[in-house]
Amino acid sequence: MNDVTVNSTATFAWEGTLRNGRKVSGETRGHSPAVIKAQLRRQGINPVRVQLRSSLLSGLRNPITPADIALFTRQLATLLKAGIPLLQAFDMIGEGLDSRAMRTLTQGLKQEVAAGNSLSDALLKHPQCFSPLYCSLIAAGEQAGTLETLLERVATHLEKSLRLKARIKKAMTYPLVVLLVAMLVSSILLIHVVPQFESLFAGSDTPLPRFTLLVIVLSEFMQGAWWMLLLAMSTTAWGLRHSYRRHLGFRLWLDAGLLKVPLAGTLLKKTAVARYARTLATTFAAGVPLAQALDSVAAAAGNERFKRAIMRMRQDVAIGMQLNRTMTASGLFPGMAIQMTAIGEESGALDSMLEKVADHYETDVDNLVDNLTSLMEPLIMVVLGSIVGALVIAMYLPIFQLGTAF
Repeated sequence: MNDVTVNSTATFAWEGTLRNGRKVSGETRGHSPAVIKAQLRRQGINPVRVQLRSSLLSGLRNPITPADIALFTRQLATLLKAGIPLLQAFDMIGEGLDSRAMRTLTQGLKQEVAAGNSLSDALLKHPQCFSPLYCSLIAAGEQAGTLETLLERVATHLEKSLRLKARIKKAMTYPLVVLLVAMLVSSILLIHVVPQFESLFAGSDTPLPRFTLLVIVLSEFMQGAWWMLLLAMSTTAWGLRHSYRRHLGFRLWLDAGLLKVPLAGTLLKKTAVARYARTLATTFAAGVPLAQALDSVAAAAGNERFKRAIMRMRQDVAIGMQLNRTMTASGLFPGMAIQMTAIGEESGALDSMLEKVADHYETDVDNLVDNLTSLMEPLIMVVLGSIVGALVIAMYLPIFQLGTAF
C-alpha cells in the first residue's frame, strides 16, 4: 500500500498482529498511513494493513445499523456498571460481535481512548454512527462522573426509539403492502386473463356492456403501456422523496398534512409526542439545560411541524417562559402531556414526569398499531375481493346477456 499523505487529519482503519500472533484491528486518526504505522509499532502492534476507513467499509451496505449502536451501548453500560475498566470493556464487546464493521468501530474507539481522548471525543469522530445527541449525553456523563448511568439511559432511549420506529414502520407498511398486492393482482388479470375473454367476444355481434368495454380498454392499455405506468409511478415516488429531502417548504406542507389524515395522523402525532417526551427526559436527566436540551429534541422530532414548534418553544424557554406554557402555545401537544409537564415543573421532577408521558404515548401507539393491524386484515379481503369480483363480473356480463336473450 502506498503511503500517501492526507492533507488533514483523517480516520484510518488498520489491521495488525501482536507479538503473540493475535490479530487485532481498529481505527486511528492521523495525517498519513505512515504516521499510523509508526504509532502502531510504538504500541507493540505489527501493522498488516492501514487504509482510510471509508475504503474499508465501502464494500458493505449500511454496515452499522442503529440496532448495532443500541446493543453496543447496552453492553458497554452493563460492563461499566459491573466495574470493568473502559478499555477492557471495549475488548470484551469486540470479541462478542459478529459484525466486522462493529468490531472495527469498537477497536477504533478503544485506540482513541487509549491515546488519551475522552469517550465523547472518540465518539464525535464517528458522526455516521453516533448522533450529536448521543455524544452530548456521553460528554455530560463524563463531566458528572456518572458515565455508566448515562450510558444506561442512552441505551434505554435508543432501544425504546427503535421499538417505536419499528411499530410505526409496521403500521405504515401494512396499507402499502395491501395496495401493492391489489395492483399486482389487477395487473395480472388485465394483462393475461381479460385478453382471453376478449378473443371469446370477438366473434359475437351482440354489443358489449359499457363496463366490459371499459375493462377491455384498460386491459389493452396495460398490455401496451404498462411500462409507462411503472415509469410514471417510479418517477413520482423519486420526485416526492427528492422534494421531501431537499425542499423545506414541501417537507413542512407534507408533514402538516399527514398529521390531519384520519387514524394515520393520530398515530404520527402520538409518536411525535412520545419521541419528544422520551428525548427531553433523557437529556434533561443528564443535566443538560432545558433550552439546550430542546435543541436536541427538535433534531430528533421526526416531523418538520413539530421541529419548528419545538424550536419556537426553545426560544420562549430561553427568555424564562415555563415549558408547559410553551407546549400549550404550540397547539400540537395533548392536554395530558401538558398537565404532566406542569406537574413535573412544579414538583422539580420534570424528567420523571416526561418519562411517564413517553411511556403513556408509546403504549397508546402500540395499542393503535395493533388495532389498525386487526382492522387491515378484513380490509385486505374486501379490497382484493372487490377488485377480482369487479373484473370477473365485467367479463361475464356479456355471457349473462346472451343467456337472457335466449
